[in-house]
Amino acid sequence: MADARRIVRQRLESLKRAGVTSVPKPKGGSARGKTSAKETSASAATTPRTQAASAKPAASSAKPASSAKPITALSLEEKNGALSVLREQVRTCMRCPELCTTRTQTVFGVGNPQTKLVFLGEAPGADEDEQGEPFVGRAGQLLNKIIEACTLKREDVYILNTLKCRPPNNRPPESAEMANCREYLDAQLEIIRPEFVCCLGATGAKAFFQDENLSIGRIRGKLIEHRGVQVMCTYHPAYLLRNPAAKRDVWDDMKVLMKAMGVKLPT
Repeated sequence: MADARRIVRQRLESLKRAGVTSVPKPKGGSARGKTSAKETSASAATTPRTQAASAKPAASSAKPASSAKPITALSLEEKNGALSVLREQVRTCMRCPELCTTRTQTVFGVGNPQTKLVFLGEAPGADEDEQGEPFVGRAGQLLNKIIEACTLKREDVYILNTLKCRPPNNRPPESAEMANCREYLDAQLEIIRPEFVCCLGATGAKAFFQDENLSIGRIRGKLIEHRGVQVMCTYHPAYLLRNPAAKRDVWDDMKVLMKAMGVKLPT
């Protein structure tokens, strides 16, 4: 992890020496997620933008997110190198005794490191555990259709999960397991630096905001600005397989997200 963080920090320091000392200040977002211009400038020079925050957004008072674009800190080559280092650390991780003894392999993430959009899910299932890639089972096939309906391709985005190992019998992740994996999730987001994150399901949303009390039903449908990232929370594709009527809600969420991204959808 130290290698990945060192690469990111060195790149940010080189940007500072080149005269880049701040990022655009968000115009929207909840009051608890805002920072001063001075704090934003210091953050750009010393800490990753998507590092875990102690502040938790109040979903009921969330405001429309800012359209400010972040600085791309790393080149594609640098991002691939940092992700490769991190992937190897995940592959050999033994932090969760039950998960590391029952998994077939770890499931790191897949997609375009230069993307503006990251999809964040819960944990690998049986198909993902077997193939080593997130969202390749039935839920993954549905996610592919959602992405394609948004006029995007799977390789245009980046897809990852809160946990990198499959919980036995696909049980929900435990709090200790999510805490153990948090460092890897933060590092992935620090390296990729997306402008938008789509949390798929309650677990992904709770992990991203670090708020155990979040409810997808209350926060879905609107963008929430959190630490410079515009976040859309929606239902997990696995939930849609059990409740097909909710597909309309997810499509409504995707339309809001695509509009913010500047992606024109077919009428």
